[in-house]
Amino acid sequence: MEDQKLLKVLGNRDVLALAFGAMIGWGWVVTAGLWVMEAGSLGAILAFLIGGLLVVLVGLTYAELAAALPLAGGELFYGYTAMGRLPSFILTWAIILGYVSVVAFEAVALPTVFDYLFPGYGKGYMYTIAGWDVTATWAGVGIAGSILIAWINYRGMKLTSIVMTILTLLIIVSGVLLITGSSVAGNIENMQPLFGNGMAGLMIVLIMTPFMFVGFDVIPQAAEEINLPRKRIGQLLVFSVLMAVAWYVLIIFGVSMVMTPSEISGSTLVTADAMAKAFGGSKMMGNILVIGGIGGILSSWVGFYVGGSRAIYALAKAGMLPKSLGELHPKYKTPHRAILLIAVLTTAAPLFGRPALVWLVDAGGLALVVAWLMVALSFIILRKKRPQLRRPFRVRGGTTIGWLALLMSVGMAILYMPGMPSALIWPYEWVIIFVWVLLGAVFYKTSMSKYGAANANAHLDAEVERVLQEEDIPSEKDIKDRDKVGEMYS
Repeated sequence: MEDQKLLKVLGNRDVLALAFGAMIGWGWVVTAGLWVMEAGSLGAILAFLIGGLLVVLVGLTYAELAAALPLAGGELFYGYTAMGRLPSFILTWAIILGYVSVVAFEAVALPTVFDYLFPGYGKGYMYTIAGWDVTATWAGVGIAGSILIAWINYRGMKLTSIVMTILTLLIIVSGVLLITGSSVAGNIENMQPLFGNGMAGLMIVLIMTPFMFVGFDVIPQAAEEINLPRKRIGQLLVFSVLMAVAWYVLIIFGVSMVMTPSEISGSTLVTADAMAKAFGGSKMMGNILVIGGIGGILSSWVGFYVGGSRAIYALAKAGMLPKSLGELHPKYKTPHRAILLIAVLTTAAPLFGRPALVWLVDAGGLALVVAWLMVALSFIILRKKRPQLRRPFRVRGGTTIGWLALLMSVGMAILYMPGMPSALIWPYEWVIIFVWVLLGAVFYKTSMSKYGAANANAHLDAEVERVLQEEDIPSEKDIKDRDKVGEMYS
């Protein structure tokens, strides 16, 4: 079944662009002002450093597992090898909700950014949701964008990687301009208050950080399409996380340096206004940042189509979802039906209006934290259960790193629970969670009845064994060492 294999086309630059572009997205443009208003300038930075620490720890566990088991739908195989079939389904289904929520988020974010470039473009009032007037043109921009991104992913990984590289460069240029401009034109006094709303404000920002950092875990999803030594997969994953932590901290610093609290509260798109102010009130510079923000929307959008579709593909191949979702396109070698399913689930998101942005961030954030918790647990179990497993990227510190990642994930998950200042909003956000759990239960039960548990176990065992038997791609150092040995004996 050679024609049913994913194509290995991703190199160093492609992998880094895929992960970093997916992590950055649009959140830094549309919600940076909210972070500063809720927690204060230093409070927001502290929240992202704490959230970043969690993601670095989780990222290290991912890096070891992704290098050891480089299979599409990585979490499914980590969970299965460590804990069995049902936990692996729960883990993968949770991560899919995180990915789908990001894809839907971007479909709502795109028409939102157009408000800055083309004020008042929303025409054709349809209805009001949670105080927000949804118009035909506003929703139409998001729906059109969703169709375009689905088409890019449908056409193959090579096109996807080229688009991701271009968009990531666009994001970096606009962000660097903001950071340098605000550092020169800003004033440290503008950063007051350093902390706002006490511990409650810090926690409100903290629960948003998983959603902002999600993206590094797209690398394991695309592992079978990466044409690099396995150790390099782990290295690039960790490096992409560190880049994202630095990025968010610098963006918050730049915005709070140049914008006063009153200016932030009165701004509809604070990052763009900060860019304009940093360059002497230049509307053009504000528009440049918005264009970079659009690049972030598109890069994140593309990246999470990759992650979500590969996770769905892996579940379907194992018979835990309808097997038709596990088919590859005969020409493009993409899981085209999984891509179309994500398009169906998310293209309607703009019809729920701008309030859906916050709902998706929070509900998707909880799903991601649950998935990360289970990956950390898988890491710990496999260190005990499979000590001889070949680990090209081996995390120093043993299970200590895994336990720290697990405990921080549990602590983060508690912040979403009722009674906490940062609890999920009822009914909107909890309804998203409950509907997804119910949908997963129906899919799993139906698929198990149709295909059988023995079939799923046999497929998963065979895939794990296959990748363990495959030879690794040699690194540049390995090739040079081999050549030197050859020269010695020639």
